[in-house]
Amino acid sequence: MGRSYRARPKKLGAKLKQIRLTLELTQEQMVKRLGVRDEPLYAASISQYETGKREPPLLVLLRYAELYGCTMEELVKDKVKLR
Repeated sequence: MGRSYRARPKKLGAKLKQIRLTLELTQEQMVKRLGVRDEPLYAASISQYETGKREPPLLVLLRYAELYGCTMEELVKDKVKLR
């Protein structure tokens, strides 16, 4: 059995980068601000999320939304813009 195909948000990486830049944080600072204990994060992780090479885990997405004050829907839906 292989992995099943799942549609991925195309604009997620750009939105995550926009959040980090709006908060005026480096990738290393973003790791600290996210503060997700159960998910090992590094500056390279943030870079991969922003370039779309990796998709962040749900808890990381939730923390992005909390830090920025937006909904999860705003993050993951391509047709919805961040405020």
